[in-house]
Amino acid sequence: MLIIGITGTLGAGKGTIVEYLKEKKNFRHYSVREYLIKEIEKQGLPVNRDSMTSVANRLRSEHHPAYIVEALYKQAAMTGKNAVIESIRTPGEVDFLRKQGNFYLFAVDADPKIRYERIRKRGSETDHIDFDTFTANEQREMTNLPSKLHNSTYYHNRSFTCYYTYPLPARSRFKAPVICFMGKQS
Repeated sequence: MLIIGITGTLGAGKGTIVEYLKEKKNFRHYSVREYLIKEIEKQGLPVNRDSMTSVANRLRSEHHPAYIVEALYKQAAMTGKNAVIESIRTPGEVDFLRKQGNFYLFAVDADPKIRYERIRKRGSETDHIDFDTFTANEQREMTNLPSKLHNSTYYHNRSFTCYYTYPLPARSRFKAPVICFMGKQS
């Protein structure tokens, strides 16, 4: 079983990668966001970013940092099929998945204005916000993201795609060497 974890900034295109993996590569999809929405609804809380952050932080502090992703991984392992886990947010989640073996972390990013327009068009429960709130939410939620981007095995930006390879050269500023391709990759 192959596990791909997806991390990235809000509205960057994580869902687009997930859809590709589901439709073209037959991956099963497991979403941290959907897991949290179910928990929020069980507790009778409003479905918004504040509730998502609060519930996620509470679950991680009551159990352990990888609790949510571990629950999703267990669901995936029961099927034995290749799986994509969307919305990896903490180093503990990355560490847990790496220990399972056969894991790759993909990171996605794009310009903030483009991402804001994407979430406005998406229009999910948590997306009805102004640009200032979007920026504040991102600052709060993405405290660990830069380290994850540099620990990822794949990074996608609106203008280039980077594939990280191993082993690491001694002087690399990344945790893995990088090969970048301009333009769209097939």
